Amino acid sequence: MRILPNIIVTGTPGTGKSTHGERLAELMPKMTYVSINEYIKDHSLQDGFDEELQSTIADEDKLVDLITPELEIGGRILDWHVCDIFPESLIDLVVVLRTNTTLLFDRLKSRNYPQKKFDDNMDSEIMEIILSDARESYDPQIVIELYSNDKDDLESNCQRIVIWTKQWIIDNDNDDDDDDDEDTE
Repeated sequence: MRILPNIIVTGTPGTGKSTHGERLAELMPKMTYVSINEYIKDHSLQDGFDEELQSTIADEDKLVDLITPELEIGGRILDWHVCDIFPESLIDLVVVLRTNTTLLFDRLKSRNYPQKKFDDNMDSEIMEIILSDARESYDPQIVIELYSNDKDDLESNCQRIVIWTKQWIIDNDNDDDDDDDEDTE
């Protein structure tokens, strides 16, 4: 049984997934932050390149096959804009980051995305596509929607997730003989 949970931090590009994931890993050093974009590059899991969107296409089947043993161990913070491909039985919390569309507009413009990619991402946020995917793919009780508009939101969100993680550890502690509670720090 896993002694640490697996957490997905997801949302439209520009909502702060990487910033949240990296901060969570700082606050919980026993957890491992995994940027799925980097994981795909590091493990050669590309299945092509979309010229129009200027984006790598991931081989999602190979990705899931390769990362599942890591998820079985637990303690992973996954950062990706897609959340619905990971095995439901191995995911304990899905954090969907949302951002005010005016702020998101500015963040995405600064990335110089091709117009179609920019439009698709703005539409995704407005239409709540990632939130909807998360709620359809996982038990709604493990899906939380958090706003990520500024640094105060970042710190508040991360503290909330740290508290949740500590409670998960208590709730899932199988070692009744050990008075030394497993901690994330």
